[in-house]
Amino acid sequence: MRNFFHSHWKVVVALILLILVAVLTVSPTSTSAAAPPLAERLRAHVSAIASREHNTGTPLELERAAAYIETALMQAGYRPVRQEYAAGSQRVRNIEVAVGNVAPGQRPERIFIVGAHYDSAPGAPGANDNGSGTAAVLELARLLKNVQLGAGTELRFVLFVNEEPPWFMGEQMGSMVHAAEMKRQGQPVQAALVLETMGYYTDAPNSQQLPPGLEGRYPSTGNFIAFVGTLESSGLVREALAAFRAHSDFPAEGLAAPAHTTGVTLSDHSSYNKHGYPALMITDTAFMRYPYYHTVEDTPEKLDYESMARVVNGLARTIVALAGAKQG
Repeated sequence: MRNFFHSHWKVVVALILLILVAVLTVSPTSTSAAAPPLAERLRAHVSAIASREHNTGTPLELERAAAYIETALMQAGYRPVRQEYAAGSQRVRNIEVAVGNVAPGQRPERIFIVGAHYDSAPGAPGANDNGSGTAAVLELARLLKNVQLGAGTELRFVLFVNEEPPWFMGEQMGSMVHAAEMKRQGQPVQAALVLETMGYYTDAPNSQQLPPGLEGRYPSTGNFIAFVGTLESSGLVREALAAFRAHSDFPAEGLAAPAHTTGVTLSDHSSYNKHGYPALMITDTAFMRYPYYHTVEDTPEKLDYESMARVVNGLARTIVALAGAKQG
């Protein structure tokens, strides 16, 4: 035995080192533990933001949701900026962060906005509408924190308040306040991508409803993500859909239609359209598929987080492509 160790000591040492590496790797106290998978991060955001009704009718819950959003953005390395304003007798806020490649003292030459509203409809916890969109924006901000943008380009992530009634399309709607201020400042918004209900997918036959006149032109199974805009934003719809399809195998459809078409204008992208900016909505089509829309049953366990993660990963690459950037 003594001669064995003497002649094979290098092998013995190597085995000991391999065992130590294995123990450290699986140890629960290891400092290099991997971050949670994207699907689990999305689930955590939705659960934290949208397990209870949160809007101006429940101001403490609305504040709790806003504070969570700000904390999540700070943990991702940002310094959130508040756009505070009065809505009725309350003070509410949009929350914004940005990455850019803009020279000090200069204004951006082009701005891309990625946004979602974080309030829920009266009587609803709002897991899908719009905890899912909010969670997606938070994770896109994290994934693109180190994006390498072209000179003069800025990417803004905005979480809007007051999208739901009684504020929808009024002056105190959060995205309307934000878009109006961008217009007042003469900011060059090249595109606004609004994420609205992102979390429900099903392979059940005939699970997808369609606006009148579009039957047969789109799938009847609700397992796709949709890029939707008015005719004025048709170029952006085509470009964004093509970029997503080039970078993801998740099923995706596009619709650019007149504003009177059912569902085409029912989100924050309409605020940017109203102020002359190209904008679209990225959605699971909400009430045309999701049976719990605007009800007390719109709760976190209803969502498909694995599919959401695939969509978010595809959108990260889509945004990089639209902005002419490189992902860091």
